[in-house]
Amino acid sequence: MPYYPLHEELAAVFRPVRSTVTLEDEVAQLFEEARDDVYRYLLTLGLHPPQAQEAAQEVFLRLYTSLKKGEDIQNRRGWVFRVAHNLGLKLRARQNAQPFDPEMEVRIMDPVKNPEASLLERERMVRINRAISGLSEQQRRCLQLRLEGLRYPEIGEILGISASTVGEFLRRALNRLRKEEEGLQ
Repeated sequence: MPYYPLHEELAAVFRPVRSTVTLEDEVAQLFEEARDDVYRYLLTLGLHPPQAQEAAQEVFLRLYTSLKKGEDIQNRRGWVFRVAHNLGLKLRARQNAQPFDPEMEVRIMDPVKNPEASLLERERMVRINRAISGLSEQQRRCLQLRLEGLRYPEIGEILGISASTVGEFLRRALNRLRKEEEGLQ
């Protein structure tokens, strides 16, 4: 085959560009995008804030380790929440103290100087927490994961149930919350 310098130049231009994004970069990016969501989810499982922070970091460390070993994880965000779910339940079972009470944070924190607005906000948060605590544990978990932006199949995979069951739990939860809201007005 005759030598064509133009052919080599064109081949160089159209050669696929090698990605310089490393595995560390990919995990770091997902960590930046999802760490707050994972942390909040761990809080909803009843972990205390410092324990939830450590658990969130542990989840991403496990992701990196699994990917480094060559595991093929297609839906990394879903995988992270499933590991967080399992780790959170395991850590909560080992806790000797009471689970973390989000209402306590509302009582301690006073973001607004206006006492009336502060009181109304606290009352609203108490009503919301009461309404949510009236849901079944599965309904609460489905609702929390959906609020974190996960889709039904991802939630089902995390909780070990079908996507249609997730839909049914969410439908029942929303109906119950609507009834609670109507009763408050």
